[in-house]
Amino acid sequence: MHTSLLDRNVAFHEVRTQTEWDLAIIGGGATGLGIAVDAATRGYKTILLEQHDFAKGTSSRSTKLVHGGVRYLAMGDIKLVYDALRERGIIFRNAPHLAHVQSFIIPCYSTFSKWKYLIGLKIYDWLAGGYRIGKSTFLSRKETSAHLRGIKTDRLKGGVRYFDGQFDDARLAVNLAQTATEYGATVLNYCEVTGLHKNSNGSVTGLQFTDQETSQQFQLDAKVVINATGVFVDDILQLDVDTHRPLVKPSQGTHVVVNRAFLGDQDALMIPETSDGRVLFGVPWHNHLLLGTTDTPIESHSLEPCPQDAEIDFILNTAAAYLTHPPKKKDILSLFAGLRPLAAPHKENGSTKEISRDHKLIVSPSGLITITGGKWTTYRKMAEETVERAIETAALNPQPCRTRDIKIHGYSTQKPVGHWAVYGADSSHIQALAAEKTELKEKLHSRFEHTAAEVVWAVRQEMARTVEDVLARRFRILFLDAAASMEMAPRVAALMADELQKDETWVAQQIQRYRSLASGYLPNGETTLAEEKPN
Repeated sequence: MHTSLLDRNVAFHEVRTQTEWDLAIIGGGATGLGIAVDAATRGYKTILLEQHDFAKGTSSRSTKLVHGGVRYLAMGDIKLVYDALRERGIIFRNAPHLAHVQSFIIPCYSTFSKWKYLIGLKIYDWLAGGYRIGKSTFLSRKETSAHLRGIKTDRLKGGVRYFDGQFDDARLAVNLAQTATEYGATVLNYCEVTGLHKNSNGSVTGLQFTDQETSQQFQLDAKVVINATGVFVDDILQLDVDTHRPLVKPSQGTHVVVNRAFLGDQDALMIPETSDGRVLFGVPWHNHLLLGTTDTPIESHSLEPCPQDAEIDFILNTAAAYLTHPPKKKDILSLFAGLRPLAAPHKENGSTKEISRDHKLIVSPSGLITITGGKWTTYRKMAEETVERAIETAALNPQPCRTRDIKIHGYSTQKPVGHWAVYGADSSHIQALAAEKTELKEKLHSRFEHTAAEVVWAVRQEMARTVEDVLARRFRILFLDAAASMEMAPRVAALMADELQKDETWVAQQIQRYRSLASGYLPNGETTLAEEKPN
């Protein structure tokens, strides 16, 4: 088993020396990384290419839940819930440093709703079988208001408490990339696939890509190419067939992040029926409160989707119906949007609730395999199905799937305290690195525990290439407190420049680009905050 972690120089050496790959995966989100781990652990020569950074798109912008989907149960999609609950259990077992049990409370304002939700959640518990993580129970009015200190008590009949999973999405993506390399895969970020190669029969035999950092172009041969690009799957399918009809209809989900004090300490809030017939969550996450999400059909996809004012208002208004002192726009510390790659319906329908949440696996006549849809919780199962299809399509030597029992990089049953928890077994290595130089122990911001050593680690071991990579995905500061992240940017840029041997011009560009990006994570793009509050 390889012990090398994410090193671009090593990866490009592999690209230059490897004559043919078994699988070439396009896309470094949850699904693509899951496929890389599955294929590599079966012993296949695997390469993964991501046009930006790992989990830059949808995979870093989830509601941070590892769940079966209570709402899908209400919609009658029993199989999706059953599969997801089992996968939730596997994530808990294989990545305990990143996933933990989270209690949720549904406040009930009528006796009927109290029984309706309790019965539904008892079925949810039962479907989990041996992977059950808690027992749904009824809470009295007093208990409900004690657990959710910010909840409105007028006409409150009590609550139903159930248990689901919570995790850090972008951190799991990085750990999956590391796990794949440990088993021999080659993974690269900032490499955009620009074309597919075909033989005289029209079968895909490889691809070409551009290293975004050097503009250098590379060609590679592969027995099978897998398109796992989320909302961008149609762009790759267009490279295969220029008359391709769109497969995906993007839907936008927006979240707002506020101070945790608006709700309480430990329990999450689940609002079961919003005005548009969805559910809304209020989830404690890294000592903040995450409120979301929306479901807004949109026409185009981008790497940086923008929350719409109507979505922000919807989240705040829905929360206000349940909280005694609800957050206002001025209380928002960060807001972000993610795009779901929902399977496009054949007939036009304005509602995204009706579009399939399950994944679709398609093999084109050229042999290109496309996987789209699904959700983080089922990433492993989607990967398993995709690799099975790849074995069949490319006539690879069949090997059994091993990911049910593969421990994800960082696996540790001894959870480090505080913000170190998400590093798992790596936390001791980072702390050893900090012990080498006094300045590496310094905190980057008064409101956060992150240290300079973690920046160095992110560059050396986690393939962080930009200030955004560090502050948005290796740490989660951009998603928690955008203004604080802008204040951290200069120090992060300076530390990265030392590691990457970059000059002052690079530092200035990185700070400028990051501030421009981060301003979009504040209501009304309040860029002045970074200048007004020097660190």
